[in-house]
Amino acid sequence: MDEGVVWLTIFILSVFVGIEVISKVSSTLHTPLMSGANAIHGVILLGAIIVTGSTDNGLALSIGLVAIVLAAVNMVGGFLVTDRMLQMFVRKKPAVRAAGDGADS
Repeated sequence: MDEGVVWLTIFILSVFVGIEVISKVSSTLHTPLMSGANAIHGVILLGAIIVTGSTDNGLALSIGLVAIVLAAVNMVGGFLVTDRMLQMFVRKKPAVRAAGDGADS
């Protein structure tokens, strides 16, 4: 069997397994899971940088560059979304009124 077919089969099966696993997660666990996923994406980004830096092939270099950009965007976007979700649970401080602002009238 061709090695490319084996890798494609593994990739397609992992996509289906990932969709099934993620769709079963309750909404209360999304923020902790996103934080963990962001840490994993940091490792993926580091790996993509190391692998891309050690190649001399032009095609591998361009694919590595795309991988680096996508991993960086995914990681930063994930941290921004996680931060925004956590801000929903922060209590807002009551506004302090200044003297003479007309609220006493």
